[in-house]
Amino acid sequence: MDVVLPCLDESAALPWVLERMPDGYRAIVVDNGSTDGSAELARSLGALVVSEPRRGFGAACHSGLLAATAEYVCFCDCDASLDPGELPGLVSAVHDGTADLVLGRRRPTDRGAWPVHARLANAELARRLRARTGADLHDLGPMRAARRDRLMDLGLGDRRSGYPLEMVLSGATAGMRITERDVGYRPRTGRSKVTGTLRGTRQAIHDMRAILSARPATLLVIAKSPQPGRVKTRLTPACTPEQAARLAEAALVDTLTTLARVPAGRRLLVLDGPPGRWLPPGWEVVPQSGGGLDARLAAAFAFASEDADGPPALLVGMDTPQLRARTLAEAVSRAGRIGTDAWFGPATDGGFWAFGLAHPDPDLARRLLLGVPMSSPSTGAALRDRLAAAGLRVATLPMLNDVDTVADAAEVSALAPGSRFARAWRTVTDAGTVRGPKARAATQGAAG
Repeated sequence: MDVVLPCLDESAALPWVLERMPDGYRAIVVDNGSTDGSAELARSLGALVVSEPRRGFGAACHSGLLAATAEYVCFCDCDASLDPGELPGLVSAVHDGTADLVLGRRRPTDRGAWPVHARLANAELARRLRARTGADLHDLGPMRAARRDRLMDLGLGDRRSGYPLEMVLSGATAGMRITERDVGYRPRTGRSKVTGTLRGTRQAIHDMRAILSARPATLLVIAKSPQPGRVKTRLTPACTPEQAARLAEAALVDTLTTLARVPAGRRLLVLDGPPGRWLPPGWEVVPQSGGGLDARLAAAFAFASEDADGPPALLVGMDTPQLRARTLAEAVSRAGRIGTDAWFGPATDGGFWAFGLAHPDPDLARRLLLGVPMSSPSTGAALRDRLAAAGLRVATLPMLNDVDTVADAAEVSALAPGSRFARAWRTVTDAGTVRGPKARAATQGAAG
């Protein structure tokens, strides 16, 4: 287990904090510009010290998360107000599957440990969190524990006082089960860098208001129902129609599962055909419109348009099972939206695997998409030209390979070996039924 300890001039508290670290827990002290020798002291006491020159609680916390390598990551203040010895109680709830994110609910051990103004502000914030998330929370405490990969997949972007709040709100909209455990709360050593000054208090209020006002994005997946003869027809005759359908189903389920880990207000599957048992929970199914792919893509954004000030909408296809949740989460986070009007995910074949609008106006979607030549090497370039002509600021996502051919299938399965798609591809290739010299070469290349 790794414990992230954001630190700014905490030399007086560090010896006690590090002494209380449980066996098997590694302390990661993130020095945020200390001038009192905190970094040198922490290093001499055996902690891993990470330097984060950007001032801000969130900047220090996130640098620690990036430096962590353990499956489980904890956060704890470095001012001796919280006892790291209580961390195993939080981690155990994550380890045994009871919860995905556990917060320490602070219980003052001394009169004055928690000033009245801070307690009242925290109680109001907790009330709003309960209303927004449905979780039975009473404290936005800084002590917390979760699996590192789940936190990374949230794409957290705040680097100041809003980081703890963003983690909870994003975790809730990414389907994380959030709970709390009682922990002792002692008088801190030294003055708080946040609530201990007027400037810090104002900044914290500003940051948290910004987090609370940001509406989570709408995610859309456009797909065909994975039925033999209707999907992945370019995989045949190298694969049978049934094998192609199984590969399509695996790719679609991988995509839906990945997007379920991305913070979102709504998740829409824009489907051509009936849903099946493969559909995970949490998805609204809406029918595709008629017409060509350009018209169907444009029409999909009408489902995402809630009001004039609605949240961003990002649409992806079903052909990129190697997609990682954090790629999208970082893009549509509150920080990722700043200065962005649209998102574009280029594909290696000249098309695109993702397209999004910060303001998903159906008329704008039609102007951008209708008439774009689909399924050609110039598709992506044509859409980029439309975006430029409209004067939109575009954030470009990583280039990905769509699964269209057996060579694509072999390459993508190698990129995501633990995916359902990779398992389905191995089943196809192990059966020895993939036909044609190009198909055999692709499977042999992937095996090598």
